[in-house]
Amino acid sequence: MFTGIVEEIGSIASVRRGQASSTLTVTGKAVLENTHLGDSIAVDGVCLTVTQLTKTSFSADVMHETLKRSTLGELKPNTAVNLERALPANGRFGGHIVSGHIDGRGTIRAITKDDTALWYTIETSKDLLRYIIQKGSIALDGISLTVASVTEQGLSVSLIPHTAATTTLSQKKVGDAVNLEVDLIGKYVERLLELDGGKTFEANGRAKSEANHGERSEKHQQAAGSTITAEFLARQGF
Repeated sequence: MFTGIVEEIGSIASVRRGQASSTLTVTGKAVLENTHLGDSIAVDGVCLTVTQLTKTSFSADVMHETLKRSTLGELKPNTAVNLERALPANGRFGGHIVSGHIDGRGTIRAITKDDTALWYTIETSKDLLRYIIQKGSIALDGISLTVASVTEQGLSVSLIPHTAATTTLSQKKVGDAVNLEVDLIGKYVERLLELDGGKTFEANGRAKSEANHGERSEKHQQAAGSTITAEFLARQGF
């Protein structure tokens, strides 16, 4: 798991392309500290497994599915990328829950300056927009950001100067593609509703309503001085 707090900007050293996959070699410094073979590092928001390691770089295999969903298939040598190691169990949670599993891509349609802030307007598909809400969280090229606004075509986010300076987003231009990972919670809720048609949530709602009604009835009876309560009737089998 990641948090969307980019640790450093790395660079693509080489790209070895296969028939439907590729192997990336990425240079870095901070993300290599205490890193071992098999560890996870997010590259522009994509969770990759370290397969080779040197003092100045790491290599990772990228499968066909990842290349289709993300921008990793378009990376070239010397391209700057956002890097983040997986969150350790005792680490500080600075952003939001980021899995490193890209949901799809977006396209930058506008970049505007608002005093010290930079606003990015991103166009994406309706399939992704259904999970994006105003003031919710989204990972953009692995960067944890707050959604400032949502339209039928896309979303907007605002970057403070520090985020712009420490990530690759400030190097992007209108027309560039970015990786998007929406908030996990919305997807899980939707899946649960699909599996039982909402029956579980309806049943829980009815149970809560009945419990509240029983509690109110018991209080009313106690206030009237009656010794017959809902609890007493339940014990008698009613």
